[in-house]
Amino acid sequence: MSKFVQAILSGMFFTFILDFFIFLGIKLNYIDFYNINLYYNILFADNQNIYVFAISSVVLGLLVMYGNTKITIGIIGSLFVMSFATLIPTIGYKTAEALLMHKNMTFQNAKHTFVGDVYYTGRKQITFYDYELKKIILLDKDELVIRR
Repeated sequence: MSKFVQAILSGMFFTFILDFFIFLGIKLNYIDFYNINLYYNILFADNQNIYVFAISSVVLGLLVMYGNTKITIGIIGSLFVMSFATLIPTIGYKTAEALLMHKNMTFQNAKHTFVGDVYYTGRKQITFYDYELKKIILLDKDELVIRR
């Protein structure tokens, strides 16, 4: 049982490091690019998929503890290279765009209808590029009725 617990903890450790660099690339190459006022820890916590994290932790942990050493080093090394690749501006931006951006959305509040792209959905606000205004605006979630 203790070797299985070690496997899970090892997997969590490696998955955490991989996630850290993925979200660091997103922060540096997307969040900062659009000047979205967002603290890194909030980005990391709010966009972490617990199911992907748990499955990755188990798979990586079992691989580290029970896998062939050469194969394990190759797989873990490849995952680290892919994770570090988000630090390259183009790759980090495209990754963030795929995860965070929603194109051609329509929102409505009591006074106005907004049509544009969602750059980031935060806890209380949506960072939104309005096609009509041709600029980035912040929309309060509490005031909106979402339409697609």
